Amino acid sequence: MSGMMRATTAAESASTAGPGAVLARLPVLDRWLPLWILAAMALGLALGRLVPGLAAALDAVAIGSVSVPIAIGLLVMMYPVLARVRYSDTGHVLTDRRLMITSLILNWLIGPALMFALAWLFLPDLPAYRTGLIIVGLARCIAMVLIWNDLACGDREAAAVLVAINSIFQVIAFGALGWFYLQLLPSWLGLPTTSAAFSVATITGSVLIFLGIPLAAGYLTRTIGERAKGREWYESRLLPRIGPFALYGLLFTIVVLFALQGHTITEQPLEVARIAAPLLIYFGLTFTSGMIIGRLLDLGYPKTTTLAFTAAGNNFELAIAVAIATFGVTSGQALAGVVGPLIEVPVLVALVYVALRVRRCYPDQNSSPSKGTTRHA
Repeated sequence: MSGMMRATTAAESASTAGPGAVLARLPVLDRWLPLWILAAMALGLALGRLVPGLAAALDAVAIGSVSVPIAIGLLVMMYPVLARVRYSDTGHVLTDRRLMITSLILNWLIGPALMFALAWLFLPDLPAYRTGLIIVGLARCIAMVLIWNDLACGDREAAAVLVAINSIFQVIAFGALGWFYLQLLPSWLGLPTTSAAFSVATITGSVLIFLGIPLAAGYLTRTIGERAKGREWYESRLLPRIGPFALYGLLFTIVVLFALQGHTITEQPLEVARIAAPLLIYFGLTFTSGMIIGRLLDLGYPKTTTLAFTAAGNNFELAIAVAIATFGVTSGQALAGVVGPLIEVPVLVALVYVALRVRRCYPDQNSSPSKGTTRHA
């Protein structure tokens, strides 16, 4: 996450060097993110075994059902990626009705419905993990997707607008969608609903805190920073300094969660593996759908790539926050959210390769691999 600015250079080089250069040109922190996550998981498991009083210590500093240290970690994790978004870059992107309508359909109709179906198909006997995956499906992409979009030579301006729209829409609609997919739709289909711990008010409050606060802070940081020093200073000097804290917050949260859930993980590793299967299918299907639909609508390669990655990416930070606030830090729902980034990062890197391989199939890429891609300093 800290290398979002340097990913710009990687994207430019990828457009001429080919997909084989993508992974090597990722910043070190981003390139080895799955390794850092695995290391955090291992450290958490070790702490869970060596420090038996850890759960009690965290519970002693809590507001409601949320540990204050965890809450701090989640807010630190969310703020840098939302400070990355170019909120002012709307303009002609909002006037592209085909792109906007298609993105809204993929993100808010097809994506959550697909995750709901996969969760029930793969985890019918594991309600906590199933609920966690459904929450992941409702947490749409935020700024992390800008890395993959840049590396695949997508349209940066369109990506920034779609990320901003998804962030704002989540604040408004996440609670209602959670009620629909966790309570109403299962009852219509004759399926068990989520446990009594579910609360629309709790979910809405979690979104307002863990997305609303960092969203407002990110917006104000960019607005004030650009007005005071200009965009070049903001993106070349300030963002690289605050960017690493997103990764630090994520790793801290993973360490604590795995420390508290060490017994469950070590006793039932196959259940954790079962969480990964629907995630793999979800990423593949949503990305492929975006690439095909964009080609059929003749959006061009840059916007098609942006459409596909914003549909495939998810806001795991928000999913983890909602799961912890609603079901508790030691819940299966929280664990399902934590498994998400471990799967998402290598899969989306692989999909960058796929996008660069198939770009020749798009008419606007026949003469030049980077033609039509929106670029800004």
